[in-house]
Amino acid sequence: MSTPTFSILLGGNITVTDRLRAVTKGSRVIAADSGIRHASALGLTPEIWVGDFDSSDDALKAAYPKIERRAYPASKAATDGEIAIAEAISRGAERLILVGALGGERSDHVLQHYLSALSLAEDNFEVMLTSGEEEAFPLCNDAGMELDLPKGSLFSVLGFTVLEGLTIRNARYPLKNFKLTFGSSRTISNIAEGMISVTLSKGRAMLLARPYDMTGA
Repeated sequence: MSTPTFSILLGGNITVTDRLRAVTKGSRVIAADSGIRHASALGLTPEIWVGDFDSSDDALKAAYPKIERRAYPASKAATDGEIAIAEAISRGAERLILVGALGGERSDHVLQHYLSALSLAEDNFEVMLTSGEEEAFPLCNDAGMELDLPKGSLFSVLGFTVLEGLTIRNARYPLKNFKLTFGSSRTISNIAEGMISVTLSKGRAMLLARPYDMTGA
């Protein structure tokens, strides 16, 4: 990977897929608390394991005795995931893959991962959130991206603000220079025709894709 890339292993659930294996291959890895349980399934070795370890039982801790561990108090002012991201940035990360950011028991953590990703994107970091089955990418002011999706798979654009100049290409429901009102469901459950292109003039949004979901085809 030419861009310094770190995979951050978070506590949410994942499904090991070919896309997830491919996107994390060759990246440097930091585990946040119980997120280290994903390391073996993905064939990854974290270079450091951070957190308060309140969600890592003794068996999990014993499974990784050689990984550098940095403990924080439970009363800290940041989540384990935020600490792991900050550690990656301090080590030179320019691209972040947040593995396990989209699933699990804590919807507050999932929402915080969305907000963190948008903030990081505004600071010019490349960010991807993934559970294996779902992938999400932040889009901010004057932003655009292309994403290679299987023909017939589902994707949505979620507006966190009013969106202006929204253009979606190579989809069943294309848009051109569209203004999406805040809270509108207009851009939910679109269908990819292959490589999609999404551009945005103003606003904050997340592109959420389901590459293995063909229910809309």
